[in-house]
Amino acid sequence: MKQTRFLEAITRAPCSRKIIEKHIRSFTTFNGSRSRSYVWFFNGRVTPPSPNSYTSTSFQPRHTSKQGSFARYASSTSSEASLKRTGLHDLHLQHGAKMVPFAGYSMPVQYSDLSVGESHKWTREKASIFDVGHMVQHRLSGPAAPFLLETLTPTSTSSLAPGHSTLSVLLHPRTGGIVDDTIITRLPPNPSSQDPSFYLVTNAACRDKDLAYLSSNITSLGLAAEVQWEVLEDWGLIALQGPLAKDILGEFFGKRGQAQLETMYFGQSASFKIPLPDSDNGETSVPCLVSRGGYTGEDGFEISIPPSQTSRITAALLDSGRPDRLRLAGLGARDSLRLEAGMCLYGHDLDDTTTPVEAGLAWVIPKSRRTDGNGAFYGAETILPQLKLKKDGGTGVTRRRVGLIVEGAPAREGAEIVSDAAEVLGRITSGCPSPSLGRNIAMGYVRNGYHKAGTEVGVVVRGKRRRAEVVKMPFVETRYWRER
Repeated sequence: MKQTRFLEAITRAPCSRKIIEKHIRSFTTFNGSRSRSYVWFFNGRVTPPSPNSYTSTSFQPRHTSKQGSFARYASSTSSEASLKRTGLHDLHLQHGAKMVPFAGYSMPVQYSDLSVGESHKWTREKASIFDVGHMVQHRLSGPAAPFLLETLTPTSTSSLAPGHSTLSVLLHPRTGGIVDDTIITRLPPNPSSQDPSFYLVTNAACRDKDLAYLSSNITSLGLAAEVQWEVLEDWGLIALQGPLAKDILGEFFGKRGQAQLETMYFGQSASFKIPLPDSDNGETSVPCLVSRGGYTGEDGFEISIPPSQTSRITAALLDSGRPDRLRLAGLGARDSLRLEAGMCLYGHDLDDTTTPVEAGLAWVIPKSRRTDGNGAFYGAETILPQLKLKKDGGTGVTRRRVGLIVEGAPAREGAEIVSDAAEVLGRITSGCPSPSLGRNIAMGYVRNGYHKAGTEVGVVVRGKRRRAEVVKMPFVETRYWRER
């Protein structure tokens, strides 16, 4: 699909034009057979990589399927012929999806039944299913898996309870810049092994960089024999989001599953056996990992599904949920929903030069990792001093991520944030009209000192200064299902 056709397809979307344009660019994709899982093996040792050298690292994957053949890691463009497809591609087309290139995949931006704004509001009021199968799903296990993750991230994975998840960030050594943001889940012990096991989800647009980063660090840290890394190729991942999500999923699972959902809170995960009709046996059960959380600020669930069952389970869930309560939603609504929830999009609100403290993500660093003895994670020498102001013996930060309400035209990525004296204070990283609030919202980075709620600044939109006010995020109150 040409860029012009793609941009025409999302003209009505409230998300940033620059955000979409950026993802038209070519992405490196993984060439391999569908419906397979890969286990990565490492040989030899390498010098610890420099912060920006990960994409040049080479490595060989080995299939875990019966064929036992080797795939190669190669690059391709984002032309229609080379775009990858999730397991729900045909289902999207059946429901009138407008497909666009995104992170090397053909993905739905919206569907024929609802506009982007209508889909956004539907999710806030009822429930929607988002296809997030383009995201990269990993399993890391072995005796050294906690050590690896506690080196690469500021998370205390050794104290993370089985069945619990947390947002975290992969970090560059020394600089503390963010390689990618990720969700880390500690899985229950495997009956055949007591080794700790973790499930990670990383961004599709960072796939090449993340795979090379993990590969380089497993080898450079000498953990090849103590860590097994599995990339769940072609596994499905759907996000059921909205205030009706629990009821819809509970009905789909049946009474036993419904009771289990009642005691599953935000940030928790569990394995469910999803019943499906079977022509031979009457019914079959498909094991899936269900995590309570999401990217919209609403209550919801993310469901990781084996490749062969992704379409069947999603179609069955849609039918069970009924069209008066449950619809499919695309990238357009997902972007405006996450912005209202104050959530970052990597490559825009986060990047390799930004630290967690600058990004307002200091909360991902638990107290146990903030002391000298436990702060041995990449970039700690930069990040930990940033937690304290200069007057308290730290370094502080020179810029901070903030939320903004902008008057007049919406501010898009790259727009300058300025003072009354026209001094540039920072730039917008995400922005769109908020369907829920009826106002223009944005987030960006401003010079430290201008970050407090209530501070008035200007944003330059189409050459004209627009009034803006720094506000607390999220813009719309989140409705996560938390333990009371």
